[in-house]
Amino acid sequence: MDQTQPIWIKDPLSILADGAERGVVVQDGKIVELVGRGKGPTATSPLVFDAGEHVVLPGLINTHHHFYQTLTRALPAALDRELFPWLKALYPVWARLTPESLQLGVTVAMSELLLSGCTTTTDHHYVFPAGLEDAVDIEVAVAQRLGLRVLVTRGSMNLSVRDGGLPPDSVVQDEDTILADSARVVAKHHQRGDDAMVQIALAPCSPFSVTTSLMRKTAELADKLDIRLHTHLAETEDENRFCEQMYHCRPLDYLEQCGWLNGRTWLAHGIHFNADEMKRLGKARTSISHCACSNQVLASGCCPVCEMEEAGVGIGLGVDGSASNDGSNLMQEVRAAFLVQRARYGVGRVSHRDALRWATKGSAACVGRPELGEIAIGKAADLALFKVDELRFSGHGDPLAALVLCGAHRADRVMVAGNWAVIDGAIPGLDVPDLIRRHTAAARAMQAG
Repeated sequence: MDQTQPIWIKDPLSILADGAERGVVVQDGKIVELVGRGKGPTATSPLVFDAGEHVVLPGLINTHHHFYQTLTRALPAALDRELFPWLKALYPVWARLTPESLQLGVTVAMSELLLSGCTTTTDHHYVFPAGLEDAVDIEVAVAQRLGLRVLVTRGSMNLSVRDGGLPPDSVVQDEDTILADSARVVAKHHQRGDDAMVQIALAPCSPFSVTTSLMRKTAELADKLDIRLHTHLAETEDENRFCEQMYHCRPLDYLEQCGWLNGRTWLAHGIHFNADEMKRLGKARTSISHCACSNQVLASGCCPVCEMEEAGVGIGLGVDGSASNDGSNLMQEVRAAFLVQRARYGVGRVSHRDALRWATKGSAACVGRPELGEIAIGKAADLALFKVDELRFSGHGDPLAALVLCGAHRADRVMVAGNWAVIDGAIPGLDVPDLIRRHTAAARAMQAG
């Protein structure tokens, strides 16, 4: 696509932006103009995309995921278990990951995200069995092929069962190996600036799978390299008890002792913080990825989103792993977050616009990308366009509300950095039946051992 040619996304059915009733003009990967009611674009001879059947959103941003877990969806051994026994059932299967199976798992996850209107995604990959040392490189290659904007977090585990942790020895690495590879992937892949398509963050898995030394040294490395930090925290009461027994403090206290409580950090889940801890998070500008579906499947609890926001904590959305969601559909996650938080707080405190804000502007803040997540002049031309012509939408009144309330799950068009990554509900060049066949075969082989 010729990026220098302006494109007018014309006369949308609805758009999540003020003063853009007649659409937006994009050029050189940016939004250069909002076209208000009764006006036309000032751009000279723009290409026109007729959006009269589309609801236009800022591209959705996924702030927490584990791509490899698409290979273990609805695994019988892990059904009906809470987090710790669920992990113990899955670690031996994940230890069989190969470069080939990871590439397929990542392709499925990224494709599913793109088709749901996601334009930027994170991934938290922390399982590195022997032979999978290039996991981050594999993920970056898939993202570049699909045209998806990514923040891949180089995860890690070095506290195995023999050391008092949860994971088996077969999926952990030693501290020196982890830190060396962390520096390697940042130097090789991390891009800076508003146009960045690939970024890297560092992400020790959790307090129950990483040593204190690695937590501290990772924070020091992230500060030195000026990149972000990510981990799971306050997901379950079991985690609270583990930290109190192992470290003699609560998880947030431990995080602060390790040098993590700052604006560089965003945390997955954040369910079991008390009021004082929420204030500390807000003061530190540490943000939270709310994972509504996963939290319900594993019965971990419900993130107190409204109290968090009142305390100044930024909230984004994450689909979490496809073995606990069990999908990679961010638009469905928006609806799940809306429903669970509406049930918790009532109709006066949570609306469909709040859920969409968490998945866009809120998620952009989580990943440190203020140029994303909003339809405004100068922001990235990352857009998700949905039709409302399916049976599920028949009879709707407000098209924007219908996306959330009626359960939209597939975008018709997705634009990333000014390029169409999804056209007519499909990813150009991707043979989905063949991908499903190969991915299913890899999953069966891994699960069979």
